[in-house]
Amino acid sequence: MNDVPPSAADAPQLRTLLLTDLCDSTALVERIGDAAAAELFRDHDRLVLQLQQQWRGRLIDRSDGLLLLFERPIDGLGFALDYAQGLRTLGERRGGLALRARQGLHVGEVLTWRNSDEAVQVGAKPLEVEGLAKPTAARLMSIARPGQLLLSAVAETLTHRAARGLGERGERLLWKSHGRWRFKGVPTPMEIYEVGEIGLTPLRAPRHSPKAWRDIPLWRRPAALVAELAVLAVLGVGIWFITRAQPAIAFAERDWVVVGDLRNMTDNATLDGALDQAFRISLEQSRYLNILSEERVIKSMTFMRKDPLKDPLDRKNASDVALRVGARAVLMPSVADVGGRTRFVVEIVDPGTQQTMAVSSAYGAGPAILGAVDKVTADLRGQLGEDADHIHESSPPLPEVTTASLDALRAYALGQRRYAAGDYVGAQGFYRKATELDPRFALAWLGQVRAYFADVDYARATSALKMVVGLDDRLPPREAMYVKSWAVQIQDPAAAADAWVQMAEIYPDYPPAQHNAAMDLFVANRFKEALPFARRATGDRFDLSAVFLDQYGRILLALGDYAAADRALAGAVAAGWNGALLRHAAAVAARHDFAGARKLLAQVDRTNFHADLTRIAVALDQGDLAYALERARHGMAASDQQQGVAKLNYYVPLATAYLAFDDKAAAARTAHEGAREAIRALAKEDPVDALDDATTALAAALVAVRAGDPAVAADILRALAAEPARPDTRLVRELTAVVEAEQQIARAQPTQGLARLAPFLDQTSRFQTRVTAMRAAMAARDEGAARAQANWIVQRRGMAYAEIQCGYCLQALNVLDMKAATKVAAALK
Repeated sequence: MNDVPPSAADAPQLRTLLLTDLCDSTALVERIGDAAAAELFRDHDRLVLQLQQQWRGRLIDRSDGLLLLFERPIDGLGFALDYAQGLRTLGERRGGLALRARQGLHVGEVLTWRNSDEAVQVGAKPLEVEGLAKPTAARLMSIARPGQLLLSAVAETLTHRAARGLGERGERLLWKSHGRWRFKGVPTPMEIYEVGEIGLTPLRAPRHSPKAWRDIPLWRRPAALVAELAVLAVLGVGIWFITRAQPAIAFAERDWVVVGDLRNMTDNATLDGALDQAFRISLEQSRYLNILSEERVIKSMTFMRKDPLKDPLDRKNASDVALRVGARAVLMPSVADVGGRTRFVVEIVDPGTQQTMAVSSAYGAGPAILGAVDKVTADLRGQLGEDADHIHESSPPLPEVTTASLDALRAYALGQRRYAAGDYVGAQGFYRKATELDPRFALAWLGQVRAYFADVDYARATSALKMVVGLDDRLPPREAMYVKSWAVQIQDPAAAADAWVQMAEIYPDYPPAQHNAAMDLFVANRFKEALPFARRATGDRFDLSAVFLDQYGRILLALGDYAAADRALAGAVAAGWNGALLRHAAAVAARHDFAGARKLLAQVDRTNFHADLTRIAVALDQGDLAYALERARHGMAASDQQQGVAKLNYYVPLATAYLAFDDKAAAARTAHEGAREAIRALAKEDPVDALDDATTALAAALVAVRAGDPAVAADILRALAAEPARPDTRLVRELTAVVEAEQQIARAQPTQGLARLAPFLDQTSRFQTRVTAMRAAMAARDEGAARAQANWIVQRRGMAYAEIQCGYCLQALNVLDMKAATKVAAALK
């Protein structure tokens, strides 16, 4: 017998609690008999044990029901959904028994403590759980109907946004609010939600009980109506409650809506495309609700085996899309001629029932129809629960933030559709047409910026951006902030990350802001900071999800999470982004699977100019020096056909390949030539490429000094320092310090080299900074410092491949030095 006393209660911990109750279990035993019931409950116990292990749950208590604890809310939801499905399967195996459970899920603080061994041996539970969260979950379970899973508001928030972690199943879940409820003993009301799968969840209001009841406003209670009216008459304070529009549908801030196709019942074909685009722009001024992108709608329709070009996004299809992605409402716009006037109408549709919950309409003629769109949008936002003052403050009139020309608006809409479909060249043509029709149509200029950047035409993108900057008063607030952030990106790259982070936090569901924040943090080697923004951008509702998955995978690769990087990058490839094969191959090579990496590289589109950069790095990692040099020469030859900074991409990798072959003269010569071209480009090219030009020159100087020609490196540093267009960023300063430290090593002054690098040996150090620090420590015979730097390098194989400066021009050198560091680390153990 153990004499250890029971442990004291631990500090409160935030946990997910799931309580379940098997419905009518006593009647079930009476109906099927004790023997059959015993066999059924043994199968039930096996199901519970399996699901516990699958969803990492801890069983605290059991009788006819279960009490389980989970670390993550999404694990509790996954258990509950599988438990409901498992009960149904058990029942079907036994002649169609109706096995259903009531379930309640809540997230809150609990106290836990262990009972003594003596107490457990006489029947006590091993672990006790107490706290207000426990009766809250019990109340939820008690009012649930058979087969119903009820969630508290905090549990719904945490699980709804994480539901994509359940895969495609998470997209099929039905979510419904049942309003505010009061629980006995709990001072404040609570919003209650239901979640479940089609065919399993009842989607009905929970049952009232003496311990839980719907929080009905006083003015809606018949018994108190007379008293209420008297109070209102005397005090005059109830007008707001009487006149305030109630939400037409269960809707919460930042929920999603699907906009269906516009039904044009007029003879004016110009309204096709123009009005529904205007409606989208008007809606997108709201931070309260989010609109599912056209690109995501197209993907959802494709998954539903619908043809987006032929099948209309009518009430049924739009509702099916909404259910698939978890959108809360469908908005169906239409326009018609009524009594000689044009009327714009929008219905709010419940996607679960396809019933119209509310309607708003307004009249307008010609360009004035845009005013009708504004009026309808404001009314709808109010009906969905948005504050009226906020609507007024955040909604400039459409003609002010778009265009008064319906023809220009239609051209813009056609450009948007082509952009969503990935046809960037086609989109550019329609955006240009829109600005020809109205040169002050700022959104169309912004469309050109996005399309040109997507098509890697930085010069035209920058030119279009300059046009937008002069028209920022003609943009909706979100787009105006987007343009300002892009201006910072071009004019002051060092400050761009913080500008995008600010926008991403203000507009957390705007994917371009999340993507750009993650990208700039990634470029700055702030990988851990970049990760949450990249993860948010990979949401299934967002545009360009393949590109965002690619970016997410790059960051995971840099952090050394190879399994997660592999999944993300494979997903990007599956979603149609062939270029992600390069990052996928790098992630596989980082795990030393060179055969797998080469297999992936063989699938890369032959026209991909950048593919040889990864082939060179993988070949050097594998020790295939001849193949690395062959691909470097091939990439260098193809550079003549490129424009802008791409012409410079292969100088440093080719010099690195020569260095690997110990042909130091060829390495220094190639590096010097590349640096001259980079500095020449820096003096004349658009500022958007200035950082890549400068870092390419510095990378070339680094290879030159490593090849034994510090004079070439000195020439490059002098020429770069004299160039007025040289950016003053952390990256430029750090690579300059690396080159100067290598020069100190060459002069047999390694201690001074280490001192030069000291300011940059932090959490965002570049890979080459650590390599040079290792080399300087070895030259100074400081084995402790050399071992520390070598171990740092060896632990970051993924980072060697992932660093992106100068268009991955240092990837090959990183990999070569990683192999050298591995030998140093082994020798200094």
